[in-house]
Amino acid sequence: MADEIKYEYKTVQTVRGTDGLVISKMERDGWELVAQAQGMLRSTLNFRRPKKPQPWLLIGSAAAVLVILAIVIGAASALSDGDGKKDEPDKSMAAASEKPTAAATPTAAESAAPEVITPENNPDFAALLLTEQTCGEANLDFATRYEGQTVAFNGSIRHMAPHGDYKTRYDFLLGQGDEGPNTTVGPSFKYEDVNTGNLNLTGKNIPATVGVGDKFRFIAEVREFNAAQCLFFLDPVSTEVR
Repeated sequence: MADEIKYEYKTVQTVRGTDGLVISKMERDGWELVAQAQGMLRSTLNFRRPKKPQPWLLIGSAAAVLVILAIVIGAASALSDGDGKKDEPDKSMAAASEKPTAAATPTAAESAAPEVITPENNPDFAALLLTEQTCGEANLDFATRYEGQTVAFNGSIRHMAPHGDYKTRYDFLLGQGDEGPNTTVGPSFKYEDVNTGNLNLTGKNIPATVGVGDKFRFIAEVREFNAAQCLFFLDPVSTEVR
């Protein structure tokens, strides 16, 4: 039982027709396809890969060191008590122990906070925004790797149209940069079935309406890349007027 392989599992949903790309990408990352279920429009792919073994040797060594250290401290304490003298407390040590440790708390909090992906802090995203507008594998790779994470970029509205028969809900096509409908570089990002309230407009001089060509700082959550439509779907988080 000690040599039994333990696995971690991951489920990925894809648009019909893109299964091969996703499977190839996951296999390069060490995942093994174990099940595949096809629906009318989407496929569900189940993967697994062996978990990395726990460093039990290092953990055992550290535990042994702690036990030895406890024995040494206990012996020293017994010898100190046996000579019948009471040592005065070390004032420098007491002062050091009284120093507040709150300074370390913000660092821990900051490290736990999720990082917003930008072109400045993420080379993958920077490269994606500079690619030609194609349905290349780079779009799928980024969407698969960063699904559910938050991205931020300066962009503009390339196109907007009512969603279905709705009059107050829209589909927005977004592009990086300031070129609006003339954008030729970067993915075709899409907000689907949202109203202007869902954009969560912020900043100075918030407009009463939005339209094609308007420039914003988009902050959004990564959803998926649809290779059949060549569209990179995002969910709006906030939209800052530029």
